[in-house]
Amino acid sequence: MNNSLLIELRTEELPPKSLKALSESFASGVFAALKEQAFASAQSVCTAYATPRRLALLITDIAAQQPDRLIEKKGPAVASGIDADGRPTRALEGFMRSAGVSFEQMHKVADGKAEYFVARSEKKGEPIDAHLAEIVSAALKKLPIQKLMRWGDSEVQFVRPVHGLIMLHGNRVVPGQVLGLTGGKTTLGHRFMSTGEIVIDAPEDYAAKLAAGKVLASFAERRAAIAVELDAKARELSATMKPSDALLDEVTALVEWPAVYVGEFESEYLEVPQECLILTMQQNQKYFPLFDAAGKLLNKFLIVSNMVVADPKHIVEGNARVVRPRLSDARFFYNKDIKDGFATRVLKLGSVVYHNKLGTLADRAQRLGIIAAFVAGQIGGDANLARNAGLLCKVDLLTDMVGEFPELQGIMGRYYAQREGAKPEVVEAMEHHYRPRFAGDLLPEGLVSCSAAIADKIDALVGFFGIGQIPTGDKDPFGLRRAALGVLRIVMEKPLALDLGELIDATTKAFAHNTLTAKGFETQLLDFMLDRLRGLLKDAGYAQDVVEAVLAQRPARIDLVPAKLDAVRAFLALPDALTLAAANKRIGNILKKAEGQLPKPDPLLFTEDAEGALYAQVQAITPLVAAHVASGDYAGALSALASVRAEVDHFFDKVMVNVDDVAVRANRLGLLKSLFDQLNAVADISKLGV
Repeated sequence: MNNSLLIELRTEELPPKSLKALSESFASGVFAALKEQAFASAQSVCTAYATPRRLALLITDIAAQQPDRLIEKKGPAVASGIDADGRPTRALEGFMRSAGVSFEQMHKVADGKAEYFVARSEKKGEPIDAHLAEIVSAALKKLPIQKLMRWGDSEVQFVRPVHGLIMLHGNRVVPGQVLGLTGGKTTLGHRFMSTGEIVIDAPEDYAAKLAAGKVLASFAERRAAIAVELDAKARELSATMKPSDALLDEVTALVEWPAVYVGEFESEYLEVPQECLILTMQQNQKYFPLFDAAGKLLNKFLIVSNMVVADPKHIVEGNARVVRPRLSDARFFYNKDIKDGFATRVLKLGSVVYHNKLGTLADRAQRLGIIAAFVAGQIGGDANLARNAGLLCKVDLLTDMVGEFPELQGIMGRYYAQREGAKPEVVEAMEHHYRPRFAGDLLPEGLVSCSAAIADKIDALVGFFGIGQIPTGDKDPFGLRRAALGVLRIVMEKPLALDLGELIDATTKAFAHNTLTAKGFETQLLDFMLDRLRGLLKDAGYAQDVVEAVLAQRPARIDLVPAKLDAVRAFLALPDALTLAAANKRIGNILKKAEGQLPKPDPLLFTEDAEGALYAQVQAITPLVAAHVASGDYAGALSALASVRAEVDHFFDKVMVNVDDVAVRANRLGLLKSLFDQLNAVADISKLGV
């Protein structure tokens, strides 16, 4: 008999930042196991529920008993399962013992590549009672929980103490124990707005029964309801909100029956930079700040409460009372930072160690000034302003405000630099030099900001590679992958005419003598960055062979890479493209075996018409390809190569390259080298089609 299945685990307050992930993992784990064990059908639908005090799920069309099933167990390949006399090998004998079958009961199955032995057995269907508790327990063990806890005198462990369990199939309680609890059909509603137990007679009644007990069980529905009410309250006040999905998720995980109220604080706190107030309201109090039409912070905020009351006065006053000390702290830190000034902080940079092998923050600031000035000089920016930005951009790390709120680094630097009369470009760079902080983040805007941002990231890359601290596996404690992607995105997307090799070299020279002791780290770093670029380009939708063709030449001018990729992609559409790619690969393999320096081809040494024809064609396309490459018309350069296909084919049909005559052989190799240079002027087209 098929019925819906309800499972609820009632707990103490679950971690709000991970509630959504816990719910999704729990539901998918149970549902997958039920499908794997043939309790769920193709028509079964799983609905997850999650509140601060429960994880639950409802699955439709769950069988009370599994159907009888044919179980297949794959064994060794036939080739390794029997010996020359047709008798089972030790490998097959071990498999037969584990499967509980004889040699005569074995079957042979081909999977397209090889033939394997398979053991087949009939398995009688078992009732859900025999499996459900184990399925639920296994799903709970796989939840993304960082730290488990015990409670009472029990040895049971979970992320929070557990107080109730429902395992209901139709109107029948499924027996079994999970986390030391026996399944039943009762639960509790809202902690304050509901009294007594709630009896769930049928799984389909769950959401409605909880709603009657002032619990909106669905995380998605609760989130949507909060979003609608927040928007409505903001409109009532002629205010706007800046979206924060993370905060909305978190408050959804904190309440079971949400209500939105308006709080207020004294307008005098608005003297503090609004980012400070926004951060303390969102991070510490879980409030939603409100803004006017121009985006300026108002002295009002929205509170998502877990209580619906006729008069929210006490809730509003209580929240205002709690937020006031946090705002006072922010104002105190800000005023103290202003009083101390930047000059005091600059002097303190020398007392803070950046890394024991890479010096202090003062050492780093000096390097950032040098590197930023170099970058600005290369890309047409103001080198003096870039140097100032590099020297000052880390000073706000020593301010009290950033000490309290590390998320404000850069932002506070902008405010403080502006107050002290810094140039607008330097002020902008104070904040923008951290960009991009993550995938998809905004890039720095002006040339001075770009120079400081590149300096910040390349200094870290060269420094840590230079002392042998290279990311391995999933370990990247210094965020070097992110730094590399940041440099690549800035240079490529702006775009900026900056040579990556020259940048690494200039950065290396900015370090004190004997600081960077790792051998060959410059090559390792360039490889590392090109590998990050490879992933970036594939994510952007470029085909793998197109990416490999361009990156095979280890380009240093990353700003030119997109144009080369587009040109190679257009070249691939030509009818002669893959034939020329194959020819290029063949020529490359021939030239790899050549010894010494190859001469320029001499027409007087040609003995075959095909040599002369190919030589003439190469002579004709060489200036065309060079002109197109010089002007950045990479598509034109590759298109010019198409005209040489017939002569290449004719050459390989008629000419033997590796003849005994040393001079003729060297001349033919030289001819192929001159052709090879043209074929690879834009990209290594031998990679295409692979």
